[in-house]
Amino acid sequence: MRRLCALDGRNELTSAHVRLSAQCVGVAERTMWRWLHRARTTGQCAAPVRTRFTIDTSLRCELAYHRGNAAAVHRDLVTAAAAGKRCRAPSLATVERAIRRDLTAGERAGLRYGERAARAFEVYGQRKGDPDVKAPVHRNWAWEADHKQAHVEVDVGGALVKPWITWFVDTATNAICGTTITPGPPNRASILTALRAALLQQEPYGPMGGVPKLVRIDRGKDFLSRTVAGALGAFGVHVEPLAPYSPYLKGTVEAINGAAEKMLLSSMPRYSRAQKLINNKPVDPDQPALTFESFVREVLAWASWWNIEHRQPALDDRTPLQAWHDDPTPIDSVAAEAIWAFTLEDDGKERVITKKGISWGRRGHLYIGPWMGGLAGEKVRIRFMPNHDHEIEVFNARTGAHLGQATLVDRADNELMTELRRKRDSRARQLRADLRAAERLRRKRYAASTTAEPARPLDAITTTAALAELAGAADRQLAQLANPDLFPLGPPPKGSLPPIEPSAPPHIDDHR
Repeated sequence: MRRLCALDGRNELTSAHVRLSAQCVGVAERTMWRWLHRARTTGQCAAPVRTRFTIDTSLRCELAYHRGNAAAVHRDLVTAAAAGKRCRAPSLATVERAIRRDLTAGERAGLRYGERAARAFEVYGQRKGDPDVKAPVHRNWAWEADHKQAHVEVDVGGALVKPWITWFVDTATNAICGTTITPGPPNRASILTALRAALLQQEPYGPMGGVPKLVRIDRGKDFLSRTVAGALGAFGVHVEPLAPYSPYLKGTVEAINGAAEKMLLSSMPRYSRAQKLINNKPVDPDQPALTFESFVREVLAWASWWNIEHRQPALDDRTPLQAWHDDPTPIDSVAAEAIWAFTLEDDGKERVITKKGISWGRRGHLYIGPWMGGLAGEKVRIRFMPNHDHEIEVFNARTGAHLGQATLVDRADNELMTELRRKRDSRARQLRADLRAAERLRRKRYAASTTAEPARPLDAITTTAALAELAGAADRQLAQLANPDLFPLGPPPKGSLPPIEPSAPPHIDDHR
């Protein structure tokens, strides 16, 4: 329209210009001449805005109140117009047309079903590295951790349960570094076990692993526990809690959750999301369930297949293992014993070894170990695997040295009790031997005498030997006071002042 107005101002406008513009805009030539006449009279080149019915904030609230029902909103508009609250009510077709025009598909789904339905229409894109970091993302740059409930009924001790899978995934190579399966709901122990498997690089866990720089987790209570933060913080790993209900922020592990659902779990017996009959019952309700051992074997085999054999387009048709080996980034490794120590929980309290053992737990359970003999009264600290109270690890409270493992008294087997008694008897025999030896040293023997003389011990020494022993003791005392490990002083640094020599005492003339 501005171009047509400019041509009209120079008297160069023709019907061909108007006809061509109308064809390009998609309106009739008569409409274009009407817009041009409006621009000549008012000076406005913008297209005229039609007054139409629109969905405003109040109508959005009305639509949400009626669960997205356009007919119900139209009835309220008719009632309001009849009561004189509105000038006139639009038709139902006008309301439906305004809803489709003014609201997106995501907004319509959200007003009808809620926020979860609206997210199905959102666009998240594909993560290409880390937007906050300018350097390229490499292996062990960031891990993502999550729980996945398997919708498969598994036989655990005669009961049918749905296990949970916990894994740590490397975002750069899509490699599954650590995996654990729990029969019941996951907990801190599940996370610590999966973390231990992810950090280790030895068989059967490696070669993917090492210490990452960052771990992304959701805001689950178990992931945000002090135990998990302490275990990761001990290795200098930053933990990034993501926003709640934001699976798109950890898309790598969520993609593996979906892949495991479609490629593994859906083909297992007693899959709860399988096809149903018309009465919503499973096709084969008496289908035998997998044992928990078989289920764990299948999941671990699938994770190994995913890492070693599964080629992925996102990795340029490489497997995660190939992508891992092609990455030249150095790996920060950690010793297995250090991983074992830091993936246990410490409640921070000191306890005392009593004659009955160590009391720990809400119910005051007693724990004993074969190494506890002779340590009654010693102050210790314990570390334990969460939700596993059958055994604990005991450390010296002062030095932090690992003393040994203690087992719950109620679960202590006969072998453990026999070992405890055997070591206790051995220490008692050694103590008796030491006491007898000391008493033999304490007992003095005297020589027989035929004349009246003082009693003479048989172990008496001569005067010369006594003086020699005293002289040797004095030399040893001087040697202890000396500092043979000190190094001689070197030359003074350049620019330093020379030492001040002590002044000679004044000369006294005795003849004066």
